[in-house]
Amino acid sequence: MSFGSVIIPGEFTPPGPGDFNLPAIGGGHDTFEFLGQAQVSGVTKPMLQLVVSALVIFALFYLASRKRAMVPGKLQFVGEEAYGFVRNSLGRDIIGSHDFARFVPYLFALFSFILLNNLFATIPFIQFPTFSRSGMVYSLALMSWVIYNVVGIKKHGFVGYFKLQSVPAGVGGPILLLLIPLEFMSNILVRPVTLALRLFANMFAGHLLLILFALGGEYLITEMAIQYAPVGVLAWVLFIAVAFLEILIQFLQAYVFVLLNAMYIQGALADEH
Repeated sequence: MSFGSVIIPGEFTPPGPGDFNLPAIGGGHDTFEFLGQAQVSGVTKPMLQLVVSALVIFALFYLASRKRAMVPGKLQFVGEEAYGFVRNSLGRDIIGSHDFARFVPYLFALFSFILLNNLFATIPFIQFPTFSRSGMVYSLALMSWVIYNVVGIKKHGFVGYFKLQSVPAGVGGPILLLLIPLEFMSNILVRPVTLALRLFANMFAGHLLLILFALGGEYLITEMAIQYAPVGVLAWVLFIAVAFLEILIQFLQAYVFVLLNAMYIQGALADEH
């Protein structure tokens, strides 16, 4: 392939959604479409990561709490700090001091689960973000949607809850004909979609960017003329920098997902919308 006066031995194939369509463990390759993304039948690496993360989290916090002491050891200290962070900043401060305690186990488990699955993108020999697969994230968002809606219906009743979520307080007249459908769409139907899309898009885009810098740098160094080698090295430097930035984003996305869950639970419990 030629480009101007430069002879390029092989054409560079940029990474795309196909790089996230991992083959099934054991060699299955049948695919089908779901939410606009190809899915592989059988057990895949992201599915296995979900199971591994659940086992790791259970084992970690079981060991941290097994021998509780007034003067905590290192593992107990880490577990208590993580639990206190979720309890105070995502539970008590958002949901409120009267209702938050019963939701802390759910919020803590959710935060730990999402964070570890996000960090899988950075952990050597795994290096794949579980939630870059849309089906994984929408399942998690659906569970959250069921929880905060059930909580609201249990407190206010079916009619009362949907009235609170759909009818803005202090608003009357013909404008309600416009506002009620918009509020219902926003508070009931759209929330799980935006909740999932935010996490999925960040994990997908970040990993795609890492693949681009890694493979692009390799291509510039090994396939292009020698004068392009410094650009390839720069691409690898950017790969390392973005990898460290991704660790921060992985934490923030876990935090934001759980924060929004806490806000939705608080809104479901509130007496006024």
